Amino acid sequence: MIGGRLLRIGAGAASLLGAATVERLRGTPAEGSQLPRRLRITLERLGPTFVKFGQTLSLRRDLLPDTWLAELRRLQDHVAPFPGAEARHAVEVALGRPVEQVFGAFETEPMAAASIAQVHRARLPDGRAVIVKIRRPGIRVQIDRDMHAFVGIGRLILVLAPRLQRYQPLRIVDEIWANLRKEADFRQEARSIRRFGEAFRGWPGLNIPNVIDDLYAEAVLVQEMSGGLSIGDPSVDGPQLAQVLIDAYLHQFFVVGFFHGDPHPGNLFVMPDGRLCFHDFGLVGYLDGRTRRSLALYLQAFVNKDAAWMFDAAVDLGLLGGPIDRPAFIRGIEEILSDYAALPLKDWSLAEAVLRVARLGSGESFVVPHNLVVLMRALYLVESALRTLDPEFKVLDTLLARGGEMMEGVLRGNAAATTFTRLKTEAALTAQDLPGMLAAWLHRAQREGGGPLLIMRHEGLERLRPNRQPPRLGHGHARPLCGGLAAHAAQRRAARVRGYTPARVARLRVCAVAVIPAGAGGCPFGTAVAMHRSRMPRSQRTVSTLT
Repeated sequence: MIGGRLLRIGAGAASLLGAATVERLRGTPAEGSQLPRRLRITLERLGPTFVKFGQTLSLRRDLLPDTWLAELRRLQDHVAPFPGAEARHAVEVALGRPVEQVFGAFETEPMAAASIAQVHRARLPDGRAVIVKIRRPGIRVQIDRDMHAFVGIGRLILVLAPRLQRYQPLRIVDEIWANLRKEADFRQEARSIRRFGEAFRGWPGLNIPNVIDDLYAEAVLVQEMSGGLSIGDPSVDGPQLAQVLIDAYLHQFFVVGFFHGDPHPGNLFVMPDGRLCFHDFGLVGYLDGRTRRSLALYLQAFVNKDAAWMFDAAVDLGLLGGPIDRPAFIRGIEEILSDYAALPLKDWSLAEAVLRVARLGSGESFVVPHNLVVLMRALYLVESALRTLDPEFKVLDTLLARGGEMMEGVLRGNAAATTFTRLKTEAALTAQDLPGMLAAWLHRAQREGGGPLLIMRHEGLERLRPNRQPPRLGHGHARPLCGGLAAHAAQRRAARVRGYTPARVARLRVCAVAVIPAGAGGCPFGTAVAMHRSRMPRSQRTVSTLT
């Protein structure tokens, strides 16, 4: 069975590679290429794992052209629901109780089915309506099996087409694989839902359906039932909901540090009481404090149309990397800003600006980190939802009016206060220990004869055997020196000859010279050893540290 599956995956990859070769030989233009469509059809034929793979790959706006992205977004889960009896059994195994003890009513017919899970309606014994998300039996094993095969085939393709290596495809596959495993673990989603619920507790215009306590596991998730109108329904108050949505995302980006990564119209709806409701927390992005500060600086640079500032912020944010030609990148950003200068303010797109800057650095052995990929997707979908709710909505105006205070708070932040608190604590502890440390140091100095004390800590010298032949010039021989200070001075001279900077010399990072501490290999303190570079493994080139 495994062999047959591997053959199917290999045949699909070979078909795509052959089609790509034919189009290249024929000189088929990009706009006339059938490869995006063939890729979509192949992924659908290979089944649920590859459908999810393609849907996740569609997040990579920084790498794929728009025609490819459009086809990947059309991927559909052509999977039949699994039987209700299997669903009941999965619930009982996951929760450890019969279905009748958990629910007052449970519908065996699913209300929706997808590649990873299907959803059933149910009612708790207290009468509350809930939904039960049940993982498809065997899908976790299938994901791992298929992705193992895909990685192996990917390595073979890189041998045949080494130019693809600069896009780091195996790294991207590993990221997608890790995220598929997370999506298949409903405990992760339950934690995300609870974090969002805490973050937006007390927000009058927003609702996060709660997870039911003690009714979630790796393969089952029970959540409050919620429903309402589409955000595109003409009866909803679009302008007001647009303000709620932008406020919610500014809070997620700059205060909370994690955000809903998939706010498409199917995951946003308006409840009967007018509140905006978020649904499906399988894709969540995270922004640490440093990234939030960099994002705030990037937004300010964009608003102020400062190309050099945008470049520096983009590098700090992680949008740009690899070999960097600062003047060329700044010129590219200036072209982007000049394009926006000709547009009315309501047509400015922060998501588009982030993507265009990220694409300036693509294809040079650098891949945008996954958290920023999710951020770009969220920005695009949020802007689309805002324009659905209010076609005249001006994102930039709102960022200036409502986001300024949040961004300033991030830039000030409490990081400095936290760092200062740590500094005070460490200083107090050191002040307590300092008298004893100083007394011990003086005692040791007296014991060694009262001279200056030089303590060496070595790393990786266990297999280093100095040559104790008489002094000779040239590599491969050891030369005793007079005392530790003389050894250090000689090492500094050797390092200068080899072109090492003083900062590296201070840590004795010398590739071909090592100082042997007392007792190592039977050598007296202060023995310097010169070696051929080829005889010193990379892991042992940092041979000692002066403390």
